Amino acid sequence: MKIITKNKKASFNYEVLEKIEAGIVLKGSEVKSIRENKINIDDAYARFIKGELYLINANIPEYSKKSVFSHDPKASRKLLLHKNEIKRLIGKTKEKGLTLIPLNVYFNNKNRVKIEIGLAKGKKVHDKREDIKRKDLEREFKREFKNLIR
Repeated sequence: MKIITKNKKASFNYEVLEKIEAGIVLKGSEVKSIRENKINIDDAYARFIKGELYLINANIPEYSKKSVFSHDPKASRKLLLHKNEIKRLIGKTKEKGLTLIPLNVYFNNKNRVKIEIGLAKGKKVHDKREDIKRKDLEREFKREFKNLIR
C-alpha cells in the first residue's frame, strides 16, 4: 500500500468515529496526475447525491504531460461502495453533526486508487484546545525523557 496523500486537517477539525475504504471513479489523466502525488483533499468532503456517494471539492491538477484530452481539476468524483454500506452511511449521516471526510488516498496492492473515508463529528473549539495542550505535554515529556536517557 503506497499512501499518496493524507488529510492533515481531519484529525484536528474532526473526531473520526469510523473508517471506510472506497474505490473512486477516475479518468486516465487523473490517475497519472495522482501517480505524480498531485492531489489535494484538505477541503474535500463526501456527499450523497441521488443515492450515490460523491467526493466533492477534491483537487486533482492536470497531468504535466497532458494532451488534448484532459480533466476538470475540481470535478465531483463518484465513490464506489457496496449498496449495504451506502445505506448504512446514509442513515448515520442523517444523525446530527456527522459528516463524511476523506482521510487518505493511496494505491492498494492491486495498484488501484483507493480513498479512506471517515465518518466524523466536528470538534468544538475547546476540544481543539485540549488536543493542542495534550500534544504539547506529550512533546515535553518525550523531550525530558530523551534528556534523562543521555
